[in-house]
Amino acid sequence: MSDLSNYRKSYEKSELLESNIPEDPINLFNRWFHEAEDLGANEEVNAMTVSTIGLDGFPKSRVVLLKKFNEEGFIFYTNYNSEKGKAIANNPKICLSFFWHTMERQVIIKGIAQKTTETISDNYFESRPDGSKLGAVVSNQSEVVPSRAYLEENLKQLEKDYDSMVIPRPEHWGGFLVTPLEVEFWQGRPNRLHDRIRYTSQEDFSWKIDRLSP
Repeated sequence: MSDLSNYRKSYEKSELLESNIPEDPINLFNRWFHEAEDLGANEEVNAMTVSTIGLDGFPKSRVVLLKKFNEEGFIFYTNYNSEKGKAIANNPKICLSFFWHTMERQVIIKGIAQKTTETISDNYFESRPDGSKLGAVVSNQSEVVPSRAYLEENLKQLEKDYDSMVIPRPEHWGGFLVTPLEVEFWQGRPNRLHDRIRYTSQEDFSWKIDRLSP
């Protein structure tokens, strides 16, 4: 067994104070996102962990890519028939999380997921490279397959079938919009006295702001 008890890091790069935050968490997320982007905090700064409750009752997390965010929420795309898609259909309460290690920052979002409109899904699918489009068509995401060669052969066949043709979006593939109910911002600080600011959505569409103990 590996003993990791001596792993230590002091977080000293920034602070998160009530005197310097907006009333809306989306504005703060936007600021943090672009600061991380400018510093190259990750190769894919839009990589986020999506956590769902599976049909078996267990939580499961996986990394996907955020593709859009605005005042309505956060959008990502997936196969609706995947394990993730089925879990969301059964229980739309999900969690998104971002960790930008260079900035020593984390954001945790609790919200409700719902399918985007077909127009939104169509427009994004059309913007993808043909290889990504064919990948969405060929993959029965989360299903057992006999081998890697099986997938590659199916892809080659699709490349022939759709040669010089428009590749349509599969009906089972599209976006999810996550409407945030709670957004927590975590800023690493010295001595493990980290800053934690939580925004909670209110019935009048305002946000309640609380500081949490680290």
